[in-house]
Amino acid sequence: MVVGLAGCLGPESSVSVLSAGSLAATFEDHVGPAFKSETDITVQGEYFGSNAVMRMVEDETKHPDVVVSADATLLRDRLVGTHTDWDVEFATNVLGIGYNTDTEFGSGMAAGEHEWYDLIRETDQGDIAISNPKQDPLGYRAWQAFGLAEREHDIEGFREEVWDLVEQVAEEPQVLGGVEGGSRAGAVVYGNMARDHDIPFEPFPAAYNFADPSLADHYATAEYTFEDGTTVEGRPILYNATVLDRADAPENGRRLVEFLANNPDDVLGAAGLATADSLPRAHGTLPDGLTI
Repeated sequence: MVVGLAGCLGPESSVSVLSAGSLAATFEDHVGPAFKSETDITVQGEYFGSNAVMRMVEDETKHPDVVVSADATLLRDRLVGTHTDWDVEFATNVLGIGYNTDTEFGSGMAAGEHEWYDLIRETDQGDIAISNPKQDPLGYRAWQAFGLAEREHDIEGFREEVWDLVEQVAEEPQVLGGVEGGSRAGAVVYGNMARDHDIPFEPFPAAYNFADPSLADHYATAEYTFEDGTTVEGRPILYNATVLDRADAPENGRRLVEFLANNPDDVLGAAGLATADSLPRAHGTLPDGLTI
């Protein structure tokens, strides 16, 4: 399926993007250069956890043209109806562990003689990083994955035990920093993030890697509850994008969403993202001229 956008390109030569931190390198190293080459429009990106992205839009501390989320439902719940009327899902991902082979945990992962869930229980506090669940889906998906793994492998108390061991990193784009530098043994990340940093990566099994749409009902049995009482269910990883109603460069923004929705394998695939036969998929009322 291909998106087509009618109309002429406006006079602006750039488009501002506020995106999930897991796509920082994807936009800077892949999407941005390819989009610039095709359209002569420069992508100006900022990257934070998806929860933080939504909050910045809601409280108007940021005024991007395009918003991209690592959790399609999160964007829809927070922005549709108030800041936009539509979104387009364009890519998927997989959850797992990136690791440093120069550490005891990493060498054990590389050897493949023991399961990750056995190795992680032998780490010291802070050896394994996760993203802050208050800031983005990567963090709360780690909690959900640990819970599903506890059930899948019948390890009583596994989630709480591991949660006490991991270190929460405030900024999603920085979660692999310690792994690269050798101060941490590993991190729970998406596959594309490990690829971006050229770090060995072991995907979690399908039962808790949030990559299999057919397991949506199973993923939904895992929950994370925020301090305000809001609960989010586990769900397949889906990236989506929209152009805000108050965008300064709406035509350029729609052009970028069109580019993402076309799912060029040499761009998104090269960045380590996955696409599916069901994508791109639109929700809500698309702007005039933007069709799937």
